[in-house]
Amino acid sequence: MKLANYVNGKWQESSVAEYTAVLNPANGEELAQVPLSTERDVDIAVKAAKAAQKKWAKVPAPKRADYLFEIGRLMKQKKEQLAQVLTKEMGKVIEEARGEVQEGIDMAYYMAGEGRRLFGETTPSELADKFAMSVRSPIGVVGLITPWNFPVAIATWKSFPAIVAGNTFLWKPATETPMMANEMAQIFHEAKLPDGVANIVFGSGSEVGTAMVEHRDISVISFTGSTETGRKVAEAGGRNLKKVSLEMGGKNAVIVMEDANLELAVEGILWSAFGTAGQRCTACSRVIVHKDVKEELQNRLIDKIKTLTIGDGLDESVKVGPVINQKAIEKIHSYIGIGQEEGATLLVGGNILTYAPYNKGNYYAPTLFTDVAPDMRIAQEEIFGPVVSIIEVADFEEAIEVNNNVIYGLSSSIYTTDVNRVFKAQRDLDTGIVYINAGTTGAEIHLPFGGTKGTGNGHRDSGVAALDVFTEWKSIYVDYSGKLQRAQIDNEI
Repeated sequence: MKLANYVNGKWQESSVAEYTAVLNPANGEELAQVPLSTERDVDIAVKAAKAAQKKWAKVPAPKRADYLFEIGRLMKQKKEQLAQVLTKEMGKVIEEARGEVQEGIDMAYYMAGEGRRLFGETTPSELADKFAMSVRSPIGVVGLITPWNFPVAIATWKSFPAIVAGNTFLWKPATETPMMANEMAQIFHEAKLPDGVANIVFGSGSEVGTAMVEHRDISVISFTGSTETGRKVAEAGGRNLKKVSLEMGGKNAVIVMEDANLELAVEGILWSAFGTAGQRCTACSRVIVHKDVKEELQNRLIDKIKTLTIGDGLDESVKVGPVINQKAIEKIHSYIGIGQEEGATLLVGGNILTYAPYNKGNYYAPTLFTDVAPDMRIAQEEIFGPVVSIIEVADFEEAIEVNNNVIYGLSSSIYTTDVNRVFKAQRDLDTGIVYINAGTTGAEIHLPFGGTKGTGNGHRDSGVAALDVFTEWKSIYVDYSGKLQRAQIDNEI
């Protein structure tokens, strides 16, 4: 199957006949051919989006919301089909794929509800016979650049608020996972979303992504990906005076205090660390544990890790699927050597699974290090795979310090039964998301998603905060006095 771009309500071939294969990471099977589009394709899509946006902005927001309700209904109707496609192209186990599709459904309904709000505010004027208010206005054409690890959820975080706010968009999905974007194009089409509101152009970041960031008619870039690439997007966007929203890497930690429920903590760590084979920006890659319970927690984790089933995510019994490709395997494995050279002790895993039935896919054994110092590279750098480091601390204060002493600030977690520590932790943990007695994953769509420091640049996906990315504030003054009134001059008391 050869995929085609979706532009102005139609499927269109790329301007050049160049394609790359989409491979199932579980077995190496070719699933599709995705086009490697060009700057010309981007320009065609932007022209369509720009023309459509003038009409779309004048559609009442509740009517725009009706399209999202229909998109959500279609996603719900096709949920299992979408989940199957997602697992095949990305590798995550089927229950996680179903959860990701559900996240998109939830976002459709949530943002559709905003079509009857999109609240501004009214405020008293300082002058008589004058009315003052602020409203949200659409920005225009927005550019969405999304990663392969959540190929539908993250796209809905960005596209649905853009739609309801009156914008049109151009979406560049990852070339590793374009099939979910193709499925969404069909849903947009079936929902009769007006031509040009949703546009999808496949291709590389260096070609299509760069063209989007540089295009003068794209006013907003919303990017999720690596911190290294995000920095380049921010630089180019700043040069072109674009609004840029960045959601990037993480080095997330679960803190386990001496009074924690260890059974619950182990469950949370396993799910956070090895769900999606560790390929989440919110994945737990550090366990910061109080010295009094380190050995017991460590032994419990070893026992549980050894029971994890690994394999093709379509198998309902599998808990850990493959990683995305061989390049990821090589990166993950390189960190095993780094950790050992730095003096960390490898407790379990640390190897590529090359024997049958894993030899045709990209499988890495769930891995656990201990005796990890906070400043080791494996405790500082994002590995993006099923690798966890145990770091011992003496007390609560040291745990907070170790958690915060990384360049990222996405998600953090603490297990404790001490309410005083709970409130200090939620105040002092320098991350955009904090979990109490739960792992580092599990964000819900009605709260802001994003982080501090190297994780982001202050904007947020999801929740009402997402509307701030895709709207501009407009202040409006209505003077019905019939005379010139000068603010700050004619209002002397």
